[in-house]
Amino acid sequence: MTSTVESEHFLSGRGYAIPRQQQISPGRAGRDRTDVAHLRIAIVGLGYVGLPTALGFAAAGAHVVGYDVDRSRLADINAGKVDLLEADQQRLAAVVDTDQLTLVASPDSIVSSDAVVICVPTPVDRNQIPDLTALRHACEQVVDHAARGQSIILTSTTYVGCTRELLVDRLQARGLQAGVDVHVAFSPERIDPGNAVHVPERTPRVVGGATPQCAAAAGSILATVAADTYDVSSLEVAELAKLLENSFRAVNIALANEFADVARRFSVDPMEVVQAAATKPYGFMPFYPGAGAGGHCIPCDPHYLLWQLRALRHDSPVTQSAMNAIAGRPRVVVRRARDVLADMGVAVAAARILVVGVSYKPNVADLRGSPALEIIEDLMQLGATVEFTDPLIEEITIGPESVKRHTHVSSVAWDLAIIHTVHDEPEPEHSYATLARAVLDTTYRAALRRNDGPAEYYRL
Repeated sequence: MTSTVESEHFLSGRGYAIPRQQQISPGRAGRDRTDVAHLRIAIVGLGYVGLPTALGFAAAGAHVVGYDVDRSRLADINAGKVDLLEADQQRLAAVVDTDQLTLVASPDSIVSSDAVVICVPTPVDRNQIPDLTALRHACEQVVDHAARGQSIILTSTTYVGCTRELLVDRLQARGLQAGVDVHVAFSPERIDPGNAVHVPERTPRVVGGATPQCAAAAGSILATVAADTYDVSSLEVAELAKLLENSFRAVNIALANEFADVARRFSVDPMEVVQAAATKPYGFMPFYPGAGAGGHCIPCDPHYLLWQLRALRHDSPVTQSAMNAIAGRPRVVVRRARDVLADMGVAVAAARILVVGVSYKPNVADLRGSPALEIIEDLMQLGATVEFTDPLIEEITIGPESVKRHTHVSSVAWDLAIIHTVHDEPEPEHSYATLARAVLDTTYRAALRRNDGPAEYYRL
């Protein structure tokens, strides 16, 4: 059953209106899945979201065309030199040399595709301003090559109104009406890199269409690679839902960090506090403190909302405060490191510091937004000699310089080891107690024990 309501007048940074009459279909589960074996699906962008998406559709039987402007990325995919879960590595090996997956550096194949899924990055610049370069370019190419009968699905996190502005309106200018000639939908990606539990096929997908027909068409395709689909009434609801998901996480991460600082003031273990609170079966979800937030979601996505709201002269103080706190967290680590060194009578400018683990989260070779990079840069600017070790990362860039992984950490007498990221199979964290005079654990979870060595153990 559907109901007709009066839609509010929503505005993007540039200004637009949702159609006044919007048919709202209740969110639902159990959608019939399209048989994709006869479909040709183009995936635009083969990064951390696009490649697993392509492999999921290929595993479901679709003929997938993977398009990316970065030829080196295509070469790495062909060679299997990409950071994927083991299951996806096996999927890639099974299809990379077959007609099930075709890798291209030209958008021409979009024309012959039944569905187009856009999975390009939407980062922010150093001033926290959304960088829409890749998204605008991808949408322009999709619009230019769109054909009647296609389903076009944007999955990249973006601002409210983006799908309508960059796809629906521009397709209309080409004479392709959404819901009639083509189907256009926004269905935000839900990829958790390195997590074998939250794989896409076990995760529901939100689907917002330009029309109910658009949502139905897109949802039936996405249902082949998702646990379920959930319809919302418009593109804008789906876009804002994604921003809420990651703003929620940002606010709670900031709160967890704040409580960790509070707990230290009271000489209380913050992890024990979180675990105790998590025994409540309702109204609480555990978030854990750390050195900051990296990756492509938490440090970036809420800024798309804040940027848009600034244009509307509307405040979002809770989200803004959380993002400020997250951005400042690496500086907290640096201040704490200085204090620890001072306790030992070591000037930071004379210190030798080892950062243990530099990827933004455990078990992924991903440096995007990693707090470790800022921590290392700030300590270097203070005069410290800083090196890193990480089994998944060979090299990092700090300012204009490339810094290679230190491979013989036991040969150096470190003043301080900062534990930033703990992978499942690293050198045991407690071994650094025998290498450094002090250990600063920003994860609050390291297995360090006092009797493992002479190091003093500190938590952030």
